[in-house]
Amino acid sequence: MKTSDVYHVPALLNETVDLLLVRPGKKYIDATLGGGGHSEEIVKRGGILLGIDQDPEAISYASERLSKACPGLSPPKFARANFSLIKQIAKENDFNEVDGILFDLGVSSHQLEVSSRGFSFNQEGQLDMRMNPDLSITARELINGLNEGELAELFWKLGEEKYSRRFAEAI
Repeated sequence: MKTSDVYHVPALLNETVDLLLVRPGKKYIDATLGGGGHSEEIVKRGGILLGIDQDPEAISYASERLSKACPGLSPPKFARANFSLIKQIAKENDFNEVDGILFDLGVSSHQLEVSSRGFSFNQEGQLDMRMNPDLSITARELINGLNEGELAELFWKLGEEKYSRRFAEAI
C-alpha cells in the first residue's frame, strides 16, 4: 500500500486529540491505531506513542505514515494485537503509567472499501469481516455453520440486533 493512498480519515481529529490534553514527553496509547491519523497528531504534539491494532495492514500503513510525517520526533512503538490485551501490551512496552488512552472503535474506510476484507457494502467480495485476518473463522463460515438459533443469538449478543431472530430465519 502506498502512503499516498488514504487509509482512513478520522472524524473530529483535532477535537478528539484536544481532549487527550497531549503534553510533550508524556505517554499515550492509541488502542485502535487504524490509519494512524490520531497517532500522527499525538506525536506531532510531542506525545510518546504506543499504537495497537490487530490488523497487520493498519500497523504497516501507520508505521510508514508516522515515520514520514514525524521525522525527528519520538518514534512510536507498535503492537499487533487486540486492544483487549492493553494491560499486557502496555507493560511489555514500558507504558505502565500513561497520560491518555484513545479508542476509536469501528471499521476504517480502508476496511470498508477493500472488497477482500468482506466489510464492503459497495463491492462484491467474500463475506470475511475479520479485523485480524489471521483468525481462523470468517463471517461466511459462521453464517453457513451455525443453526438458526445460534445465528439469532450471535446477532443479538454481538450485534445488539433487535430483529436477530427475523434475520436468522431469513438466512
